[in-house]
Amino acid sequence: MTTTTAAAPSTTAPAQSKGRSRRRLQDFFLQNKDIKIDYKNQDLLRRFLSPEGKVLPGRRTGLTSKHQRKITKAIKQARAVGLLPFTNHDA
Repeated sequence: MTTTTAAAPSTTAPAQSKGRSRRRLQDFFLQNKDIKIDYKNQDLLRRFLSPEGKVLPGRRTGLTSKHQRKITKAIKQARAVGLLPFTNHDA
């Protein structure tokens, strides 16, 4: 009777996601206390949108949950007024 064993991985490094180190993102608004969240500031709001026009999650932006809620609300308000598009079909 022949038994086969699976080859053990020969990596000595700890498990990482494809070589990327996990650095904790810093909250943009905690670093820049003079910048306020406003629905009229399109350049600031676009920073937190994906190329498709979706709101980026807090784990991607590094925002605190309080600031993430404020950004989401401001983006939705800017969309309703017409300052930001709802979707971007070109991307």
